[in-house]
Amino acid sequence: MHFALTDEQRELAAAVRGMVTRRAAKTDLRAAIDSPSGYDTELWSALCEQIGVAALAIPEEYGGAGFSLFETHVVLEELGASLTPSPLLGSGVLAAQALLAADAPELLPEIAAGGVVALAWADRAGRHRTDGSDVVASAGTLNGTATLVLDGAQASHLLVVAMADGRPALFQADVAAEATPAVDQTLRFAQVEFRDTPATLLAADFTEALPRLHAIAAIACTALQVGGAQSCLDRTVAHLKEREQFGRPLGSFQALKHRVADMLVQVETARSISWAAGFAASNGDDLVQQAAYAKSWCSEAFTAVAAETVQLHGGIAITWEHDAQLYFKRAHALAHLFGDAREHRARLRTGA
Repeated sequence: MHFALTDEQRELAAAVRGMVTRRAAKTDLRAAIDSPSGYDTELWSALCEQIGVAALAIPEEYGGAGFSLFETHVVLEELGASLTPSPLLGSGVLAAQALLAADAPELLPEIAAGGVVALAWADRAGRHRTDGSDVVASAGTLNGTATLVLDGAQASHLLVVAMADGRPALFQADVAAEATPAVDQTLRFAQVEFRDTPATLLAADFTEALPRLHAIAAIACTALQVGGAQSCLDRTVAHLKEREQFGRPLGSFQALKHRVADMLVQVETARSISWAAGFAASNGDDLVQQAAYAKSWCSEAFTAVAAETVQLHGGIAITWEHDAQLYFKRAHALAHLFGDAREHRARLRTGA
């Protein structure tokens, strides 16, 4: 397998990077986080209208661009590098793939155009389960609680995985979601309470689709992790070149060079395994296994690189004004989202 981006994929990455950089001069990361939506809506609109990031993995007959999940993977890596908050993971990946799996394409054109559709499928304990849900469907209504709904409070439509007749099914429901605080402020979660909530059935049996959807979610997370780890490395190298101690740049000290070299190895190995999983998401080969390999490795790599970034930046890294603490929080949040390293390694051992 040839692990390299095509010319078109490199141009896609450069276009996203350039647009994010230009927009940051007007609205920085913290301003986007503090906005009512939790992300820069003008930037998101531009990314969707001018580059089509939300439409990449949606078939053309449903208003999409007809590419693959790997192109979305490339975009997520760029957004992860800048910590750019957006609905791409929750809406453009999870909700879109759930609708495709359910063969219910009605909302796909809206998602492709940049509309936000959320997927509720975590139980009360915050587990994105592949064996069901705490939400139960009966006589066309839903009851229960769903947590960790990505962009749920900002969504115009809500998809719900609920138990119906002893098996998971997919529904669409119109219900308000309550935003919940998160350690990583660049990710927006919500909790949804269902109390005899009317719902429309989209797929009566969603059993086989759930493990694949969980794997796609985990793989998408690794793209964000690789992008964040690369940015941590780049920022650390720049700091060590500029900061002087005893009349010499910090980067000239051999002990620090070794630590940065270790960071580089972790970033590059994480990128290789993440790309391998991204290709698997596009062609379906060993998807669940590749997701487990990638999520376990990338979670620990990003966590380690982010910790080293804080250490090598010194005391300034733990101040609110410096971005190192944001990457550190992102690393720990993504390490647990859609399964931590231990859970994915257990999945490899058991073959589940």
